[in-house]
Amino acid sequence: MPLRLPLALLPALIGLAACDEIAVADDPVALAEVRGQKSCVAAVANHTGVAAATLNTSLPVVEVDRFIVDVPGGNSWTCVTDERGKALEIVERTRG
Repeated sequence: MPLRLPLALLPALIGLAACDEIAVADDPVALAEVRGQKSCVAAVANHTGVAAATLNTSLPVVEVDRFIVDVPGGNSWTCVTDERGKALEIVERTRG
């Protein structure tokens, strides 16, 4: 049975989703990082059709504006963003 939320909760959920950006609004670098993380996960999920794509926090990434996104049951992806955090390129990481 699908979960149905009252329409009145929608603004609260949208506000909650934006909390991380509000927390770093005064720091342009941190804001770009938060936006980059979201943008990369969304780009990979959109490309693969797997909504459960998640940001990988276990592999070290030393390059600026780059993130690794994991797809459950699939390969990881490397994502490159611009200075504002918009995903520019995604590349599938092959194993082996």
